[in-house]
Amino acid sequence: MILLTPLAHLGRATLALFAMTGRVCIFALEGISHMFRPPFYWREFFTALMQIGWLSLPVVGLTAFFTGGALALQIFAGGARFSAEAVVPQIVAIGMVRELGPVLVGLMIAARVTSSIAAEIATMKVTEQIDALVTLSTHPMKYLTAPRVLAALIVVPILVGIGDIIGIFGGFIVGTQQLGFNPASYIKNTVDFLEVSDIVSSLIKGCAFGGIAATMGCYFGMQSGRGAQGVGQATKSSVQAAAVLILAANFLLTSVFFSS
Repeated sequence: MILLTPLAHLGRATLALFAMTGRVCIFALEGISHMFRPPFYWREFFTALMQIGWLSLPVVGLTAFFTGGALALQIFAGGARFSAEAVVPQIVAIGMVRELGPVLVGLMIAARVTSSIAAEIATMKVTEQIDALVTLSTHPMKYLTAPRVLAALIVVPILVGIGDIIGIFGGFIVGTQQLGFNPASYIKNTVDFLEVSDIVSSLIKGCAFGGIAATMGCYFGMQSGRGAQGVGQATKSSVQAAAVLILAANFLLTSVFFSS
């Protein structure tokens, strides 16, 4: 029996994981269905657009800029070992657009937006505001989840596009000011190397990551326990789940887009 105890714990953890996965999928599908059924709360939607999009722009821009600059330095240092320093513009562009831009923006949104949504909704549950919505014949999924998820689906790809541009600009600044690249040549190599498929894949990843981040915040906020401890646990769990799912989704989408 002692030998079977670890297997029992593993089995319970696996069943709990599958059960939570099913609940999250049902929650996400229900939230999406409410986007296409009236009424739609436009005020909540535009508020979410501002909170997720505009207010996230400074942290996204700074993260992308410094990442692009650091990437240029690393590629130059690594390429110098093989006399391939000239590939810096191309690799910075493809690295930012295909991978680093979408992933970093997704993780920043998970850190900033997912935690905020989870804490807000969990606090509403603790203070019985969600029960009040039900009493007023307002569906919580329609009022709280649908506007936030739709706003994230729309605005996060825009943030990803902006982050890609700023990241490439960071590499451009470092490449021209510190590494000695000709500005016109740097820009030409960047533009010539990028393809439309790279940009499209980046925006699709942004849409997926935004949906994941907002859904996780809403789900764990709705599932919050009572009291301050419940709010803290919901916030922590939402960020952890969003970050892991964003990285997993990035791997799957990269496999789909670039496996050939």
